[in-house]
Parts: sequence; C-alpha cells; structure tokens
Amino acid sequence: MRHLPAPSRTTDQGTSVEDDQQPTPGGNGIVLTTGECIRIQLLGPIRAWRGGKEVVLGPPKQRAVLALLASRAGDVVGIEHIIDAVWGSDIPRTAANGVHTYVAGLRRALEPGRSRRSASSVLASAAGGYCLRVSPDAVDVRRFVQRHAQARRAYADSDTGGALELYEDALALWHGEAFAGIPGPFAAMERTRLQDLRMTAIEEWASDMLEAGRHGEVVADLSAAVAEEPLREKLRWLLMLALYYCDRQAHALAVYTETRQLLNRELGIEPGAELRNLHQDILAGRAVTVCRDQPPASAPTCDLADIVVPDTPRPAQLPPLARGFVGRTAELAQLERVLAEGEARPSASTPVAVVDGPAGVGKTAVALEAAHRLRDRFPDGQLFIDLGGMGLQGQPLTAAEALAQMLRSLGVDEARIPWDLVGRVSLYRSLLHGRRMLVVLDDALGAEQLRPLIPRGASCVIATSRQRLIGLAIRDGAHLIRVGPLSDSESAELLTYLGGDRLQEEKAAIMRLARICGGLPLALRSVVERVTAAHDVPPTGVVERYADEHGLLDRLTVEGDAAANLRTVFDASYQALPAGAARMFRYLGLYSGSPITVHEAAALAGTSHATAQHLLDLLVNSHLLERVSRYRYRFHGLIGIYAAECAQREPKTNRDLALIRLFERERDFVPRRTAALDEARVPHVIAS
Repeated sequence: MRHLPAPSRTTDQGTSVEDDQQPTPGGNGIVLTTGECIRIQLLGPIRAWRGGKEVVLGPPKQRAVLALLASRAGDVVGIEHIIDAVWGSDIPRTAANGVHTYVAGLRRALEPGRSRRSASSVLASAAGGYCLRVSPDAVDVRRFVQRHAQARRAYADSDTGGALELYEDALALWHGEAFAGIPGPFAAMERTRLQDLRMTAIEEWASDMLEAGRHGEVVADLSAAVAEEPLREKLRWLLMLALYYCDRQAHALAVYTETRQLLNRELGIEPGAELRNLHQDILAGRAVTVCRDQPPASAPTCDLADIVVPDTPRPAQLPPLARGFVGRTAELAQLERVLAEGEARPSASTPVAVVDGPAGVGKTAVALEAAHRLRDRFPDGQLFIDLGGMGLQGQPLTAAEALAQMLRSLGVDEARIPWDLVGRVSLYRSLLHGRRMLVVLDDALGAEQLRPLIPRGASCVIATSRQRLIGLAIRDGAHLIRVGPLSDSESAELLTYLGGDRLQEEKAAIMRLARICGGLPLALRSVVERVTAAHDVPPTGVVERYADEHGLLDRLTVEGDAAANLRTVFDASYQALPAGAARMFRYLGLYSGSPITVHEAAALAGTSHATAQHLLDLLVNSHLLERVSRYRYRFHGLIGIYAAECAQREPKTNRDLALIRLFERERDFVPRRTAALDEARVPHVIAS
C-alpha cells in the first residue's frame, strides 16, 4: 500500500526537501516552437519547469501573478483583477506598472530565447489583461481536481479499486501547503479552498479503504490529517473507527476524549451526534459498518418528516419593502450575478453575498429589494432573520439561537430541536438539502455568527453587516458588496418622491437637504418627514433649521425608535470597536472636518505609524471612516459630526496634548499646511 504523502518541508528558498517526489516535467504542457514543455506546481511552493529545467520565478508578487494566471490557464485575466488578487485593499499607485513589470519578468523566465520585439507565445497580452497559454493539464491543481472527480465517478460505478488508485494519484500531487509563500487575498482564498478539497478527498479515500476492509493501512494517514485539521470531526470519526477495527479500543476512546476536550475548549460545544454514537458503540462493543454515501449503521436513523410538524406552510418571511427605493443599480446587478452563479452550479458551494456599509446607508433595503425581485427563483420559500448584530434591540443572537428560530420556521417540533450547535447545524442543512431556498440574514455581527447559518447546495444566502467580513470572503468564498451613500441626484429623487407636493417645486431646498444628509437614506427619510409635517413653515424655513452642524444629530433624533435614530445607530457601531480603535476615533473627531493622513492620525493619537495604520484600517472595515487614497482618510459628514461629539468624551488634557502634537508635526514637517488648522483649535491650546 502506498501511503498518502505528508506535506513536505521546505527550505528558506521555498524548494521542497524531497526532490525525488517532485512531478516530472514534460507530458501535458504546451509545446513551444523548440519542442520544450512548461509545467507548473501550485500544490506546494510554486515551481515551474521549462523543457525539464526548473525556472527561477522571481520575487513573491511576481510568483503571485503567475499563480493567478496558472489557476486560470487559457483564460484572459484583466489587469484590475490581477491587482485585486495580488494587493487586496492595500493597492499602491504603482500597482498597474508593477503588474507589467512582473509579467515582463515572467516572460523572460519562461521564454529566455524570445526577443523583446517578438510576441510572447506563452504569456500573451489580450483584451486589457494577460493569458497564460499553457494547457490546464500542465498545472497540478487542474490534475488534482480531475483525478478527484474521476475517483468519485469510479466509486459511484462500484469500482472501489480504481477509485482508490485515483484518490492516491490525486493526493500524491501535493508537496506542501497549496500556494505556499504566495502573498495576496487570492492565494489565501485558494489555500483554504484547496485544503478543504484535499481533506475531503482524504476522508473519501479513508472511507473507501475502511469499506474495503483495509483499516490497518489508514491509521497513520488519518492521524496525520487529524493533526493538520484537529477540528474536523469526520476525520476523527474515521480515525476512531479505524482504530476500533484494529482492536485498539482504548486508543479509539482516547481520540474521543481528546476531541471532546478540544471542542469544549476551542468552541464551547460537544462532539456531534455521529461521534457520540460511535463512542457509545465502541463502549458497548457493537459492530459498526461504514459506507461513504450512507450514515453509519450504528447511528440512529429517522425520517426528517418525523420531526417536522405536518402541514407546515412554506416559509415566506421577507419583510415588506419601504417606499421610495432609488438607485443601487450596480449593487442589485452584483446580487443577481451571485444568484446566477448558484443557478449555474447548483451542486457547488452555496452562493453567499454580504451587503456591507456604514450605519444608515440602507443595507437592509438593498438586500430586501434584491430578495423580493429574485424570490420567484426560490420555489421552496424565503427565510428571514434579524441577527441583531449591533444590539439595538438587546443582545445579538448567537448562531444556536438563530438556528433554533429557523428550524421552527421550517416546521421542526420544538421538542425535536437539538440542544447543541453542531446538532442544529446538521439538522438545518439536512432540511435544506436539495431545496432552493433564499436565506436573508440581516445585521450580522461577524463571520463566526454567519458560518453555521450557511446551508449547502441549491439555496442562496444574502446577509447584511456593518463590518467588512473579509475573512468570510477568503475562507468561505462570500461575495462582499459595499453600499455607499446615494448620489446628490439620487438623494433628490428620494426626497422628491417622499415629500410629494410639499417639495415638488423646491429644487434648491431639496439639493441643500441632500448635501446636509450626505446621501444617507436614514437621514434623508428622517428630515423629509419633518419638512412635510411642518405645514405652517415654508420648506426653505425648515431647511434652515438643519443648516447648522451644531445640534444636527439632535434635530434628526426619532424618539422611541432606536433603529431610526441616527445617533443611536452610529453609537452602536462605535461601541462595537476595540478599545484602541475607539480611542483613535475620538482623536480623529478633533480633526473631523478635513481629510487626514496616517502620519497626522499617529500624531493625534500619540502612536507609531504602523499602529495608526492598523487602527485606521479597523475603522474603515467598520465603515466609520473612508479611505480616499492610500494614506488619506476622511469622515462622512454626519459620522464626522458624531465623531466630534465622541471627541468630547476624551479628557480635556488629552485633547489639548493631541492637538499640540499635531500642531508641532505640521509646523516641523509640513509648514505649508499649518494654515489648515483652525485658529479656534490650536492657538487656545498653546495659550493654555
């Protein structure tokens, strides 16, 4: 029996120690004019061979460009996509030139004999991007995916021996962590995706081995896999069963004890039902069988219909739409594209779209507008749940509480809802298996709250959050869709519609209100209600009340409705910040009327440049601050007013010292900008 390869150690240069295990160049690569072939390894440190000779691939970002192009071999990848994949959100002004430089370096490496004037036959320019002209089979990722799919088909055709051979061929292509040492969000996401696919292949291979009675040959490989992915319960279940088959009952029970302690310590949960049932079977000395496509024979079986209340109506839980929805054409188009992706690949991972943006910008309105437009494509219904991430109505729901609500909506009898999170997730996903249902999750606190609520298969998830859930995009492939303020024309359209005859001819008043509210729909709706209610005052007179920033948030307050109160919703975002980011937010409130650089923010807060950059990024991800360029930031107008209020919570001594630090920096390093400091701010500080 050939054991599965463990990920190999690498040297500092990223070269595998076990050179004799590297793929042999040649074969399916593209044939160049000289008869030479190119092959590329991504399942480990990135390597490439040309005609049997290894190619030096250059610096990390150059290798990142090659990794992306190799993953899309044969397709044109646009320059903007390359920049996003390699640099993420931290994009320098020179990124486009950097891409051209890296492509030139790769061309020199892959085609050393090509003259500068001749067109590249391997890395071609096309349609605003680049295309790596090698056969997809020349890239090991493609071969791994193909062999994995072939192994599944062989197993489905009852060819267990052929399936096992294909699984082992597929897993032998791995030589370490996928995309090892490659920077950028694309590589990070691919690492996670491919590692999950690798572990799935190991689980299927081990299940087939156990089914074939070859349990003694899988213990070492399963032990290594468990060490890599200690929280993956299916691997531990297979390891326990393999040990039990090998008459190592005590070792199998020890694995369960270790698993239970780990899950309790790391996640605060108990092992799932399959692990608990296997534990009981081992204690009782019962026979246990395994078949990959069926539940274990020892597991208690029940028809899902037995736990669902009869005649449960199809869920149709979408709240009604607010009147006056305007704009958002691009965002709605993105949401429809996410849905189309799920329809095109119904058996793939569930499409997840997360609509994010600042408080009051209308995230829920966008999500619900899309859900209502697309609901006919989901014949099995729509689930909606308010996760309460910002705590406006009390504590946010835990994932377990949210699942209990959704299980009740799906008709599960209260007494049959599992008590533990793992059990609820399993039942929820089982009930939605094979069903096309739209799940709308409003006001999510973070990725850990969302992950257990994502079903598998043909359903689709639309979520909203005030946080930029980058981890959910990287690890789970979620689509992040940012919603910004309305444009002046869209704001005017909303005000005109809501204001009716009262504002129909008041163009100047409408545009002034649009600018005061900065395009935030919550503020626009609040102010238009006041204008239309004040029948005895001309609209221009009402607008004058909102022209002064001082007390503006007070004038926009809605008593008795926290969700409609701007200061309250801003405060919820502020209260959710870590202490350091909240302190930076207060200091920025001292300078809220103008854009600010990282260096100025560091001076205000009395921190290092690196710390200031980190805190500013946290504020941007929480949508309390906007990035206007790589090193410059600003507040949205109304959030800036709120930040100035928060600044007053800082002791006066701290505020004075912060302004002195900023003034001294401006005087010493940027003399031409000292005039930008308001005379009312700094001189009185110096005088004191």
